Amino acid sequence: MDKTQNFTTGKIFSPLIRFALPVLLALFLQAMYGAVDLLIVGQFGGDQADVFVSAVSTGSQIMMTLTFVINGLAMGLTVYVGEKIGAGKRTEAGEIIGSGISMFAILSLILTVIMVCASSALAKLMHAPAEAFDNTVWYVAICSAGTLFIVAYNLVGSIFRGIGDSKIPLLTVALACVLNILGDLLLVAVFGLGAVGAAIATIFAQAVSVVLSVFIIRKRQLPFDFSRKDIRPNAAHIRPILRLGVPIALQDLLVSISFLVILAIVNDIGLTESAGVGVAEKVCAFIMLIPSAFMQSMSAFVAQNIGAMQYARAKKALWYGIAASLLVGILMGYATFFHGRIFAGIFAKDAAIIAPAAEYLKAYAIDCLFTAFLFCFIGYFNGCGNTTFVMLQGIIGGICVRLPVSWAMSKVEPVSLFRIGLATPVSSIVQILLCAVFFAFVQRRQKKRSLN
Repeated sequence: MDKTQNFTTGKIFSPLIRFALPVLLALFLQAMYGAVDLLIVGQFGGDQADVFVSAVSTGSQIMMTLTFVINGLAMGLTVYVGEKIGAGKRTEAGEIIGSGISMFAILSLILTVIMVCASSALAKLMHAPAEAFDNTVWYVAICSAGTLFIVAYNLVGSIFRGIGDSKIPLLTVALACVLNILGDLLLVAVFGLGAVGAAIATIFAQAVSVVLSVFIIRKRQLPFDFSRKDIRPNAAHIRPILRLGVPIALQDLLVSISFLVILAIVNDIGLTESAGVGVAEKVCAFIMLIPSAFMQSMSAFVAQNIGAMQYARAKKALWYGIAASLLVGILMGYATFFHGRIFAGIFAKDAAIIAPAAEYLKAYAIDCLFTAFLFCFIGYFNGCGNTTFVMLQGIIGGICVRLPVSWAMSKVEPVSLFRIGLATPVSSIVQILLCAVFFAFVQRRQKKRSLN
């Protein structure tokens, strides 16, 4: 049975929420997926727990950067397919997906070679603490060897979000999360393989998840015409995917690099601070779940409505998403600012790690208020196809604001992780102002199109 959704008619809020909930659950499981490695090596690492935590936190940030780039490119496919589904072009949607699959297959092979060969150089670039350097290199190298599965894992989700189905991505990440937990417990807790065991469990879980997901997909009725002959590189389809996806990928890459630089700054401070910020980043993945879910859902919802020229529906979806995100953001911001030690304690039992993590989290607690606006704006603009603007505002926020502010704060004595972390909400404020100005421009342009 076809379980995809058409967002171009009927109510707005309830379909958006129904679509966003599986996305939220998938993001929660994905955050769990990334956090399990850190949690288990922190709890079962013994005397080397701080070494393993630092290695996994640095290594996972590097791999997360790769994932962000893949997701950014895949968002181009999500938006492009969503537009065709909204316009009722089934055959063309299938051809686009086939071209996307062939493009990402080639990309995954190139990235595998680059990442495996560069694993040691990346660890040096990140200023991985000397005690954790070898473990960081092994973690990155092993995870990079499974790049094909990382790409396929994220590609499945992007395709199905584009056609209005958020349940298959949820199933995919649920399978991976369960397998990763079991693998970590076996390889880290039982066999004591530390960061190496965590990396092996990660890739194994994604590989099995992809195979099972493909099997499930083949049994489903799809809202587009698709056959094996569609899996070929078609320049007419690849160009629009890249036109939409490359700006998002570049923006995600540069923003992620800004966070990597911050982590490198903290790595220079000391091993304990490095581990603390690594723990804080994993906590942040959870406290930012709601705005992240609305960002992804907004892109698919808006893309379909833009394809059908339903501009008013797209704008209403934006306001609904901001309102819901802000309500949750206020609650999460309060809990994180005043009870960050409790959250950090989930991933580490060493008080020396929990203290800097809680200090760093206070800055992210403030950012909870701003991401409700920023993430929904980004989702809206991606759905409209304004990915070049998304790239530009991300570069301005990440490179021109976040980096210099964090570097300047790291030079203020005594060094405070809270002050360094404040670079993130400061950059969010600047990006929101840019989004507000561009939103006014987009509304005027859409109004002219409606009159014509």
